[in-house]
Parts: sequence; structure tokens; C-alpha cells
Amino acid sequence: MFRSMRAEVETALADALAALEFPTGDLGIERPPEGVDAVLASSVAFRLAGEAEAPPPAVAADVADAVSLADCESVADVRTQGPYVNFYPSDRYFAETVEAAREESYGRLPDRDTSVVIEHTSANPTGPVHVGRARNPIIGDALARILDFAGYDVDTHYYVNDAGRQMAVFAWAYETFDESDLPDPERDRIEYDLVRYYRKGNEFLAEGPDEEVAAAEDEIRAIMQGLEAGDDEAYERVSEVVDGVIAGMRECLERLPAGFDEFVKETRFMHDGSTDDLVARLEDLDEAVYEEGAWQLDLPDIDKNFVFLRSDGTSLYATRDLAHHEWKFDNYDRAVTVLGEDHGLQARQLRATLDLLGNDTDQLDQVFYSWVNLPGGEGMSTREGTGIDLDDLLDEAIDRARAEVEDRLDDRIRDDDPDEADVERIARQVGVGAVRYDIVAKQPTKAITFEWERALDFEAQSAPYVQYVHARTCGILDEARADGLEPATKVDPAHLSTPEERDLLRTVARFPAEVENAAEELQPHGMATYTREFAERFNAFYRECPVLTAEDEPARRARLALVVAARNTVANALSLLGVEAPESM
Repeated sequence: MFRSMRAEVETALADALAALEFPTGDLGIERPPEGVDAVLASSVAFRLAGEAEAPPPAVAADVADAVSLADCESVADVRTQGPYVNFYPSDRYFAETVEAAREESYGRLPDRDTSVVIEHTSANPTGPVHVGRARNPIIGDALARILDFAGYDVDTHYYVNDAGRQMAVFAWAYETFDESDLPDPERDRIEYDLVRYYRKGNEFLAEGPDEEVAAAEDEIRAIMQGLEAGDDEAYERVSEVVDGVIAGMRECLERLPAGFDEFVKETRFMHDGSTDDLVARLEDLDEAVYEEGAWQLDLPDIDKNFVFLRSDGTSLYATRDLAHHEWKFDNYDRAVTVLGEDHGLQARQLRATLDLLGNDTDQLDQVFYSWVNLPGGEGMSTREGTGIDLDDLLDEAIDRARAEVEDRLDDRIRDDDPDEADVERIARQVGVGAVRYDIVAKQPTKAITFEWERALDFEAQSAPYVQYVHARTCGILDEARADGLEPATKVDPAHLSTPEERDLLRTVARFPAEVENAAEELQPHGMATYTREFAERFNAFYRECPVLTAEDEPARRARLALVVAARNTVANALSLLGVEAPESM
């Protein structure tokens, strides 16, 4: 209903401005000022004050007087407060909000007939996923969920670097060293086993005897040139380690959970000839220069040249990524890439080069994120040479959540307290949810420090705080069913008239618009902000408006219907962030 009301307000406001002979380009529609119980407001009076030669409050009054609500079913009244024109909802707005939110799919937007590929994570397959990169899969997966819910046809891709020097070193090291040369693996999973060879290989190249290192470098170059030439043997040598590491990384990422529709290897664009074709086209550009033994592009407005071909004739990762992006443009309407802030220069070079090659780069969105830091003294296990892996963070999160759950159980031992399996389920849902929520809730471009006390605070604006709202709605509905009470199928808004009920209704109604906005802006943290506000509104309703002990049956059933609407809304909002919604906590 929020989207319908906004459309009605836009039409009525534009008609009013036209009648007053004001321009209708920017309607200034936004959320109402703090303390105003309208659903929408317009700040257009600020824009028009100069043209009208009148103060904004006077302009707002003229605009409000000119607004006709004759064709508005969702708007009951329009009033001003200072310079704002505020639009107030009708009873139909509230009734249809509860009706719509009874559906478990509430908030899902219509099909847009637009395909989107989201590339995220894409860390080099040289070992376990490091916690510093955890923000990439969390943001990327949330974006994929939001865009899918907003009506887009979404594929998620992991772009695999399987042709660079690192992978040639990895393949050589795996074939060169014996198990006896290596320390024990840190975990019983394949990427932890394989990364030992990669580390040993790099250590040898840095510290080994000169003659042996020179021979190793010759072998590494041969592998790289074999990959460039499409040699099957070189590809198989590299694939043995790449596929093993990817399998382990995939298992780690599924713990978040963050899944992928396809792992796209960069060697694909070498074998099919598209990289060679791309290089030939780049060499023909006026911006192409041969300097310092390499082919480069002197790109306008970018200080550093873009190197696309080495002196030995081998391409670079960035070259192959250009071919990869042209493939995306051929197969999808839009391409979204999630990138660390350290990739800013490469991202600008890629976009500029794609432009020079005649591509429509309006198809491309690049979402940048800053790093996740851990404060000192947090009790995380830091193993020699590895730093902190994402697995470490998730294990610690589950352990801490389990301790928190058990502490709370000690305070309220009851016959219906969860058994050990339930405690483990809740610990996983809350622990992993806390990690995801705390990371995705911040604006991506701002660096964050992950702090356990904040992330796992059941009383603060954290994942457990919001998850508990869902558990509470489920508990209310379970009790109602046990007492034989059913929610109203048609709600009379007169039975939902308190300020707390209306605030919750307005917040439920806004959910589809929040989905639309998060999808348009590619900003999943906005959805987290919404869930925190939602939790506050529901908790105020829960404190002030008894449900099962309401004064009469119509009020009980209406409030039960509102609880159903709240449950579906918060469950879907959490799902879009990749956070589970526990039925009990």
C-alpha cells in the first residue's frame, strides 16, 4: 500500500503545483519530520520559496490548499507543519496493509523482466577465506537477495583467477613439495590442506638457493605461457589446486550462507579466443602505446596507464577481466560487481577501457566496500602465518552465542526450555546472524571494527535484537493457536487505533518501498536500518497493546492479524540480509 499511496501523492501533488503554475519536476517527497504521524511529506516549498517570493511555510499552505484528494484512496488528509506538506493515510490504507502482509511473500515486487549478474567475493583461490574479505560475500549475497526480491532475474557469479602467476606458483609448489615438508593443516578441509603447498612455495622462492629458484621460475613461466596458449596439460595442472581450494572456500562461504550460481574461470576467456581478440582491438586503439616492454593504454583522466599485455606476450588478469565483462554485457541486462576499496584504480581503468571499446557501461554498477577490522584482545585464534580466517570468526560467533543463550536459560529454567539441539540451532542462527548483520548494517564505504559485545547484544540494535522480535511474534501466534484464537481475516482499522498500532502499521506498509529503494540504490545497509526501526515499533506495540488479553475479541483478532503481518515482514526483511529468523530464542 505504501507504493500505491506514494503514486497517489505524486499525482495529487504534481496536479496541485501545475494548478499553481509552479514547475513539477522535483516534488520533494520524503519521510515526514520527526514526531509527525503522516506517512509521506513534501519539502517542495523550500524549492519554490524563491520563485513564489514567499517564505516556505506560506508556500506549503498554498500547495496543501491546492491538493485534491478526490482520486486518492490511500490518503485521508493533507496538512502542513511549517514548510512541510504532510499526507495522512486512510483507513483503507491500514486495512489493506494488514491484508497484504498476511501473505508470506509480502514485499516481493513484480517481475521486471531484467536480468542481473552479481559478481562478488572472487578472492584468489590460494587458501581459506580471510576475515578481512568477509564483507564482500556478505554484501554481495545481500544484494543478490534484495534484487531477486525486487523482481530482477539474478545470477550470482564467482570469478576465478586461475591463470595468473599465483596459480602457476601454486601448481608448481603442489607438484614439487612432499607432505613431509609441510606443517599440519589448520583444519580438516581441502583448502587448508592445499594452502600449505602455496605458502611453502612462496617461502622457497623468497629464500631458496639461487640456481634452484631460477629453475623454479622457468617452470612457473612455462605454466603461465601454457595457459596463455590454451595448453590442456597446463590447464589441468593448475585446475587440480584451483578446484580443490574453490571446493573448500565454497564450503566456508555456505556457512554464511553465500551461494553461487556459477564459478566462472578466467581461462575460459583465453581458451575461447576472446582474450586474443580483445588484445588485438586494444592494440588498434589510438590510446595504445608500447612502453617499458609492455602494451598499455594511456587513458584520459586516469593518471596511471592500463597495462594489458606483457613483453612475453602473456595477458594480465585485468585484460581477461575486460573479456569477462563484455561476456556479461552480452548475456545480461545489468552487471553488478562488489569490490574492495583497493580496487578503485583498476575499476576506473576497466570502465574507461570498456567505454573505448564501444561498450555501454551504463550496464555496469561497481559497489565498493572498505575493510573489516577486529579489535585486539578479542580471544580470536591467530595461527602463525594465516591471520584470522572467516571460519575462525564464525566458530567464535557460534561459541559466544551459545554461551549467551545458556546464560539466559540459567536465569529462567522452565519445562519448555530448549534441549541441546535447540540450543545449538539458536547459537548458529544468532551467532552467524550477528556476524552478517553487524557487517552489512554499515555503509559499505566506511571501514568498520567488528566488536562482539555490540554484535551479540540482545538488548541493542543488533541481529539478536531483531531476531527476537520474530521469535516473539511466533510465540504469540503459537499461544493463540493453543487457545483456539484466530487472526481476523478482514481487519477493521477502528480496532487498531492506538498510536503504537498505527506506528507499526505504517512501518509494515513501508516494507515494499524499502525493498525497492535498497535495490535501486544497491545499498543493503538501508534494509538493516529498516529492521532496527521495525523492531522498535513492534516492541512498543508489544508493551502497550496486549494481544491475547485484549479487551474484546475483535481487538484480539485484529491485533493477532497485525502480529501475523509483523512476523512476515520481519522474516522477509531479515532474509534479505541473509539472517535467519528463529521461531524461538
